[in-house]
Amino acid sequence: MDYAKKIMYQSNYWYNDGLKKAQERDMNGAIIALRQSLQYNRENIAARNLLGLVYYGIGEVAEALVEWIISKNLKPRDNIADSYIRNVQDSANELESINQAIKKYNQCLGYCKQNGEDLATIQLKQVIAAHPTFLKAYQLLALIYIQTNQNTKARQLLLTARKLDVSNTTTLNYLREITRQRGRHGKDVDRKKKKKDEAVEYSLGNETIIQPKRSPVRELAGRLAVLNIFIGAVIGAAIIWFLVAPAVNQSRSEKLNDQMRAYSEQIGTLDAQISAQSKTLEQYRAAGEEAQTAVDKANATTASYEKLLSVYDQYRAESVNSSELADALLEINKDSMSDNGKNLYDSISGDIFPAACKRKTANAENSLDSGAYDDAIAELTKVLTMDSGYNDGKAIYLIAQAYQGKQDTENAKKYYQMYLDSYSEYRYADDAQEQLNALGGGTAADGNTGENGTTGE
Repeated sequence: MDYAKKIMYQSNYWYNDGLKKAQERDMNGAIIALRQSLQYNRENIAARNLLGLVYYGIGEVAEALVEWIISKNLKPRDNIADSYIRNVQDSANELESINQAIKKYNQCLGYCKQNGEDLATIQLKQVIAAHPTFLKAYQLLALIYIQTNQNTKARQLLLTARKLDVSNTTTLNYLREITRQRGRHGKDVDRKKKKKDEAVEYSLGNETIIQPKRSPVRELAGRLAVLNIFIGAVIGAAIIWFLVAPAVNQSRSEKLNDQMRAYSEQIGTLDAQISAQSKTLEQYRAAGEEAQTAVDKANATTASYEKLLSVYDQYRAESVNSSELADALLEINKDSMSDNGKNLYDSISGDIFPAACKRKTANAENSLDSGAYDDAIAELTKVLTMDSGYNDGKAIYLIAQAYQGKQDTENAKKYYQMYLDSYSEYRYADDAQEQLNALGGGTAADGNTGENGTTGE
């Protein structure tokens, strides 16, 4: 068996394993298995589509759409992913509801970091109502209930979450914690029940009186109690008269000293507690800043995915020209996305950027001819962002001309020199050197210029 067949065999093996786990609602195990399948063969369409369905099943709609879009790009025809995408897009209200639920979940993370559990609880209930398969929302609300000793509510939520994913480690860990706490509290309840069994309760008006059960020994002790009281009173009076009175003053003095020492120790303890609480407060503040940063990053990632999906829809519908689509892609923070999101971005930009560079370069030349130098610079800057060496450096040469026309000498010299450093054998090298000399700066790069160079267009 050659290596290609071995790789395909391994990919199919992990796909079958992921399918089995998905059928058993073991979503966490299914995700691991299907990702392993795609490691062996990234073009395994069945595995990629199933991975999207698994993500959708636990409420991760954005990740599901990314997997289906990649699948659609790999196999444009006869691909069931097209149906999945269309079903999501056709349910515009549901998609908007899911989007709002995700944003509210991110806000709840910030509330929890800032001790706003009450606000987070209210909002998480709304998230679950709007997005019933959002596993992370169930887990976060259950964690809040655990922290506030509402274990019954937490257990109900976690049992629902376990139906969504039977092997999710976070859900199982929370359930174990609830079981542990219930076991500890059960011992306390048994002790209280035992004490209660040893007592008798009866009502007197609106009050409930609790008395220990009577026993023969206790009844006998009750009869002797009166006699013991009289005997004890006589003995106690004698002791007080002969022994206790002389020691009263000394005892008072020692007691006062003991109290002073106790007060000193308490003051020292309070000082230590204040210091520890101050440090804790600083830690909470730092944690709050980190939480806000995490929330901002999550919001930026969500916005990037939304823009990317919008560009993809417009690109498929061919309703917007390549220049406008390129502008939208340049606004996306590619680094904030996952590997799947980056792959989709590269796939779309690879088709859009070349045509957009050509259109924007033509627009820039028209702006140069009409003296609209700022417009030309704006278009050419985008061209250089998409492809710094577009058309053998023509965009660099044109932006130098635009700055020169604007009488921005420093930037004009900078871009003329940049062109000469990298494209000294191309069409515009002679003119770039002349203009650079006229502006009073720069030297030509090694090599021949324009005469023997190739054409930049």
